[in-house]
Amino acid sequence: MAEECTHDCSTCNVDCESKKQDFRAYLNKNSKVRKVIGVVSGKGGVGKSFVTSYLSVLMKRRGYSVGILDADITGPSIPAAFNIHEKALGTDLGIMPAITSSKIQLISVNMMLEKEETPVIWRGPVIAGVVKQFWSDVFWNNIDVMFVDMPPGTGDVPLTVFQSLPLDGIIVVTSPQELVSMVVSKAVNMANEMNIPILGLVENYSYVECPTCKEKIEVFGKSHAEETAKKFGINLLGKLPLNPKIAEAIDNGAVEELQGEWLDSAADFIENQVINAEDDEDEEPIIKPE
Repeated sequence: MAEECTHDCSTCNVDCESKKQDFRAYLNKNSKVRKVIGVVSGKGGVGKSFVTSYLSVLMKRRGYSVGILDADITGPSIPAAFNIHEKALGTDLGIMPAITSSKIQLISVNMMLEKEETPVIWRGPVIAGVVKQFWSDVFWNNIDVMFVDMPPGTGDVPLTVFQSLPLDGIIVVTSPQELVSMVVSKAVNMANEMNIPILGLVENYSYVECPTCKEKIEVFGKSHAEETAKKFGINLLGKLPLNPKIAEAIDNGAVEELQGEWLDSAADFIENQVINAEDDEDEEPIIKPE
């Protein structure tokens, strides 16, 4: 008599059709990650990694345990924003993530390379496999919310993340140009096709603020953030300025020292609608530290 299916393919030795179609990567047995948010963009150069970095900083300031999985394997920029240059080490618990100055846990391919400048010249399946290893082989120590910084577009890695990681939702990052609304459509439609919740939209490079009169100047043309968000029925979570302080902080590896209210609304939404959303019955509630 065949055993009753438990739907947990990680513990099953039966070669069935369900198992063949199971793309999930299973979390390291020593790890604990409660909520996972992907940060995506339809094209490169729109500030996706900054949004990932700064949202992580904001959630850490609110008292949550935060992790960053840098899934942008061929263009990793997260470690530099946090001034992380160390190499990853392995223990009996798994690969150890870097710990930033504010205690954010972080893993990136730069931590695996002999030199940070070494180009990653790998084919898609190899890159996708590394992303799954970052989930399955790294020791994530009691993470409340993990941000996954994904490469732009709708290629192998975003597909791998969507299929393999238990995403609680994605944030789409864009910029004001007209063309980008079409590019955003591709990212949004991909998420919808794969039943991934879209938490909202963040527009970067939205304006420059005059330091004397505080007038907001739309240097890249009129913003389409509101109409794009309305078109897809999603939330507009923030509009980021062109600000030299942001660039300086990223260039100097000092994103944790940056102060700005630009993404406070996005952090509020994540805290209220994702972290403090009703948990599954078998999942421990997340209690914000005092």
